[in-house]
Amino acid sequence: MENKKLASRVGKVAPFQVMAVLERAKALQAQGEDVIHLEVGEPDFVAPATIAKAGVEATEQGKTGYTSATGLPELKQKISQHYAKRYQVEVDPARIIVTPGASGALLLMSSLMVESGDNVLMPDPCYPCNRHFLVQVGAEAKLIETQATNGFEIELSSLDQHWDNATSGMWLASPSNPTGAVLSQEYIAEAWQKVQHLGGHLLVDEIYQGLVYDGEDFTALSVSDEVFVINSFSKYFAMTGWRLGWLVVPEWAIEGATKLAQNLFISAPSISQYAALKAFDDEVLLECEARRQTLAKRRDVLLAGIQSLGLPVVAPAQGAFYLYVDVSSVADDAMQWCLDLLEEQKVALTPGADFGVKDADKYVRFAYTCDEARLTEAVARIQNFIRNRQDAG
Repeated sequence: MENKKLASRVGKVAPFQVMAVLERAKALQAQGEDVIHLEVGEPDFVAPATIAKAGVEATEQGKTGYTSATGLPELKQKISQHYAKRYQVEVDPARIIVTPGASGALLLMSSLMVESGDNVLMPDPCYPCNRHFLVQVGAEAKLIETQATNGFEIELSSLDQHWDNATSGMWLASPSNPTGAVLSQEYIAEAWQKVQHLGGHLLVDEIYQGLVYDGEDFTALSVSDEVFVINSFSKYFAMTGWRLGWLVVPEWAIEGATKLAQNLFISAPSISQYAALKAFDDEVLLECEARRQTLAKRRDVLLAGIQSLGLPVVAPAQGAFYLYVDVSSVADDAMQWCLDLLEEQKVALTPGADFGVKDADKYVRFAYTCDEARLTEAVARIQNFIRNRQDAG
């Protein structure tokens, strides 16, 4: 008899609930409906033309072979120079491992630093794939309950209460998906001090770095060379489909990270790397800054709209392009509320259950990834939806 049994780890990876929303949204669009997409974590920007042109030129010039497993030396140098110029932090290019997206960096990090049977502390809520990558190495995430009242930050004073003999380290994100909150430099410094004392590693996911509207835009690398940092060209540089990110490791981890990179993915996409050489050009950075300002205006429009509906935005929306909203005053189940909203008013949102456990059925993530007119229209539709349900009730 043919064996059709999947590996047990597959059952430990939860599907995205938002995929049910997205699938239905696409079906409605296919029927000619006007759906407003506030569920996807991808703005309506594409890579700046200078970057795209460099990618085309690399293709035409036949620069399509493997690169060094850790990335083009000249790209690593550009990233290092960016840290020095923008954040006044010196990072040896040898510590930079270029990866196939931030996802490749997370896979590399999991394999590099986490043993089978370990657990890694993460805040509840957090980006779900961070948890799922641990499953691939036989480990698990240990979610720590957080409170909306302090921006869903892990209470560091009680960290040792959550740490056990199987705890490998702690993974944080700033700016955060789904909350949009930005951790302070003082918080990261205290987190590193405590994690170091407990004998673990600290990873800070900075893939939304640069997209900060309130608070300080900094890197955790300014705290210590021993902190691991993940970043990506996907968000600030709008290179989502180019699949390019990087991991910064301490000097002592370079050899191990290199060996794993060679085996896990051989190299990041060559064309994307040659294109990304242009990402740090002054004209591109100016364009990216203009886009950041556009996102800031969108944030203000959506914030005002959500507040006018009487729905609490429960985390400080300081960065990324998300608002985390409490809909419990109008819904018993955020997932069903999202499905009903899509069906009746053609607005697509992401339910909180994709990101955490505690009170997840109360929350919905809004992504301000379309223009201000569409955001205003979305708020008007949600207002109609809430009013219609109240009238019917």
